[in-house]
Amino acid sequence: MKLTKKLISLLLLIGLSGQFAFGQESFEGASSKAQSDLEASLTELADVRQSIADEKIPLLNKVTTLEDDVRLNQRKVDRLLRLRDNNDMGLNRLRDQVKGLKEQNEYAASLLDEFVRTFETRIDYSETQLYKATTEEARLILDDSDASQADRFVKQIAVISVALERLKKVVGGYTFEGLALEPGGNIIEGTFATFGPSVYFNSSDSKVQGIAVTRLNAAEAAIAIPGRNFEKGLINFVTKGDGTIPADATLGKALRMEEGNDTFFEHLAKGGSVGSVIIVLGIACLIIGGFKAYEINQFKTPSQENVQKVIQAIESGNQDEARSSAASIEGVGGDLLTVGVDNSSTKRSNLEEILYEKILSAQPALERFLPFMALTAAAAPLLGLLGTVTGMIKTFNLITIFGTGDAKSLSSGISEALVTTELGLVVAIPSLILHGLLSRMAKQKIGDLEQISVSFINGVSASNKSDA
Repeated sequence: MKLTKKLISLLLLIGLSGQFAFGQESFEGASSKAQSDLEASLTELADVRQSIADEKIPLLNKVTTLEDDVRLNQRKVDRLLRLRDNNDMGLNRLRDQVKGLKEQNEYAASLLDEFVRTFETRIDYSETQLYKATTEEARLILDDSDASQADRFVKQIAVISVALERLKKVVGGYTFEGLALEPGGNIIEGTFATFGPSVYFNSSDSKVQGIAVTRLNAAEAAIAIPGRNFEKGLINFVTKGDGTIPADATLGKALRMEEGNDTFFEHLAKGGSVGSVIIVLGIACLIIGGFKAYEINQFKTPSQENVQKVIQAIESGNQDEARSSAASIEGVGGDLLTVGVDNSSTKRSNLEEILYEKILSAQPALERFLPFMALTAAAAPLLGLLGTVTGMIKTFNLITIFGTGDAKSLSSGISEALVTTELGLVVAIPSLILHGLLSRMAKQKIGDLEQISVSFINGVSASNKSDA
């Protein structure tokens, strides 16, 4: 076993020695090959470096040239960009200027439109006949959607020229021929003369002189007559420029207010059919009130002296004299005492009933028609409320037809609503007061009869007791 181990170890040593010798020979060959490869690589590297060195300078020159071209082109691009930006800014500026000019043009056009539309309202109504043609043409072209702005400017400037020419005339006053509406409703020819804010008129035949005023729905300027004291002065002023003229500090407002005031009957007519009913009811109540006041005042009651005279005649046993004294007294009081004398011998209770019955028979005559007055006082406000409702219904019906723009068309319904309410209160309040006064007067008369009855009964009762 040991021999074998030694043999194996010997064989291993021999093998390792052989491999070492073989490896040494291979290393030397590889080293020499590597050395030759290195030399060849170094030679090739030197050649490459030389080639790179030969090509580097032209390439650097070319790169430098290209960089110069890039910088030059960049400057051109920058310049073009600046030019583009400048052009854009100029274009935007021009657009802003065009927009501003357009807005100014539109603003000026709107001012001119407003001036044309309101020109006739800025002058006296009598002067509109002078400038009607020019203003009408300008208004028509404003409403024409196909008309250009230039055409509109032409017509508007024509109106402005007319207005400026008028201003030159107004400064010193001027006269012009025209038509006017006289107070009688006829249209006459004559001469107008302006003086400050007022315009005066003198007819061609010098029969009508006055102040030119505006009247609603009138085709021409109306003439207000100031009075005969100014006739000669107005004629001289219009024809010669020198004369006494009337001056209105309110510039026609006082005259319009005066013309706007209704007469009494015109005011009542605004109440319509309901107002007519209220008026008739009020007149009837007034007539009845006057009649009742007269009737109650004519209702005579005996005085205490007359009653004592009758009682004294009864105490003396002279029935004929007592009856004659009672019959001499007028009215229900005399009848009351006559009945008392005829029944003076009856019991007190029976006499009281008889006299009270006579008083009750006189009460209806005193109080008749008074309930009608009370009914009038209660019904008049209700009728006024009815007129208010019907007037408002009429107003709303007119609104559905004419709209809310025309105030005059709505005034009739509103007037009816307010006037009927006014009439209802005007009738109700006096009716209520009159009814209260007359009722009080009637009750006073009944109280006087009751007082006379008590005095008569007490006197007759005392006389009967003394006789007993």
